[in-house]
Amino acid sequence: MDVGDGDAIRLLSSSKVWIDHNTLSRCEDGLLDVTLGSTDVTVSNNWFHDHDKVMLLGHDDQHVADRRMRVTVAFNRFGPNVNQRMPRIRHGYAHVVNNFYDGWREYAIGGSMGPTVKSQGNLFIASTAESANVTRRMPVGHAAGKDWHWHSSGDSFENGAVFKQTGSKVRPNYNKHQAFPAVSASEVRSLTKDAGALRCSARAAC
Repeated sequence: MDVGDGDAIRLLSSSKVWIDHNTLSRCEDGLLDVTLGSTDVTVSNNWFHDHDKVMLLGHDDQHVADRRMRVTVAFNRFGPNVNQRMPRIRHGYAHVVNNFYDGWREYAIGGSMGPTVKSQGNLFIASTAESANVTRRMPVGHAAGKDWHWHSSGDSFENGAVFKQTGSKVRPNYNKHQAFPAVSASEVRSLTKDAGALRCSARAAC
């Protein structure tokens, strides 16, 4: 893990990292960057709000080492007042599962350079009809993305939210010891109500 560059949390060439129960907002740059070949990262039970560029997975389009990247984004709350990158993926694989998306201005899940996305059991609530698209493939308006494997399974969409699927179905990329069951999207509000920094004290358990 590295500090600097204006990110709240920044992983460089890291593996087997668990980022859990943080409240992140109003940072100079991104709230969370996972780059430069980092892999086997779990981002869970966090609350991201009041920010533009939330989460970046993958350094840049030329950094092919990020093809080995595997990230699980689970049980997080995004919003209110978030804009984009929840996450934005380059090259690698992301399992986005049981998260609560409380609106966005540009898009929720974006990517470039052929990433694979398994979206499962999330609750997506669009802010407005003009920003209803959950996904964005980059560069916008280019043919890239039509053959990428982006699959939605059991997601719930409110206020006109739309997830554009491409490619074939995607299975969670885990071994038998890492696998976990996704809950119904109808339970996501309750599941994520305690997302963010834990409120603990000597007299009160977390």
